[in-house]
Amino acid sequence: MRVGSFVLAAQYPGQGAGEALHRAVRSAEVADEAGLDTVWLAEHHFVPYGTCPSAVTLAALLLGRTRRVRVGTAVSVLPTVHPVALGEQAALLHVTSGGRFTLGVGRGGPWVDLEVFGAGLGAYERGFPESLDLLLRWLREPSVGASGERYAFREVPVVPRPADSLTETPGPEVVVACTSPKSVRLAAERGLPMLLGMHVGDEEKAEMVALWRRQAHESGRSPEEIAAAGHVSAGVCQLADSRLDAVETLLKAMPGWLNRGLQAHVTVDGRARAMRDPYAYTELLCGLHPVGTPRLAADRLAATAERTGISRFALLVEGSGDLDATEENLRRLGAEVLPRLR
Repeated sequence: MRVGSFVLAAQYPGQGAGEALHRAVRSAEVADEAGLDTVWLAEHHFVPYGTCPSAVTLAALLLGRTRRVRVGTAVSVLPTVHPVALGEQAALLHVTSGGRFTLGVGRGGPWVDLEVFGAGLGAYERGFPESLDLLLRWLREPSVGASGERYAFREVPVVPRPADSLTETPGPEVVVACTSPKSVRLAAERGLPMLLGMHVGDEEKAEMVALWRRQAHESGRSPEEIAAAGHVSAGVCQLADSRLDAVETLLKAMPGWLNRGLQAHVTVDGRARAMRDPYAYTELLCGLHPVGTPRLAADRLAATAERTGISRFALLVEGSGDLDATEENLRRLGAEVLPRLR
């Protein structure tokens, strides 16, 4: 089992974006010191829900600031970026970090981002498979050309090459954020592990893993490849000497951030969207994830792994909104939870 942190760089009420980003950078440094496996970086545009607009850029900084921990994007939003540009960035980080970079990609949402970056709604509704396949080819082949609906260009060499068949050096790992059966099948057909969201519980995640395995088998993936897939479960972790104290910490801070952050999302086409009640959503997250004492947290992570078959976790540890509390949370996660799991 591998446990990492999930960094949103959330901007809580009364904070500036600089404060949120400083907490994000510092928390990654502490995660490295505390023995966590991976730091996963979220990407958002134009909203205080998350103040990092480029997960690969922040990943580059953090790979330079750390020495041991892996750094992954969770996720880079593929419809708003050219797959070749993202592939070049991923290759650069993979090669220069000694293989410590993981590229997580996702479809994102029908947000105004599509208008600002000129991608259009079609890139979100129909274009994700084409973009994903072009990205994968860039990370695996020596030269690439395209003749698709959205991307068409002559064959060009891949420089730098992230994968080398002569030395059997693989390229960076690619993970796909999955929120629906369609995206699960898409990932399974390509043999890519899934990143599953914090808003769903063990039962639904177990169903998604089972669907992935069936689809991967039907797509000709080997039993060894299917068994080795390291799916990732996103969640929340808040540690305290009692469960009541941990829950209270999150209920004091997270609803204000969620209310402001989620309301700021604007759809590109004016479609109506339902917004979760921030307080009820925080209560839901406290019930689903390792929020409480270190022993409770370890037991909950172990139970989720057993129920779902998921071996990796990306845990939001900045739920207090406070830098010092976030650092303490990370240190306790490393010192008091990880030994119980390993």
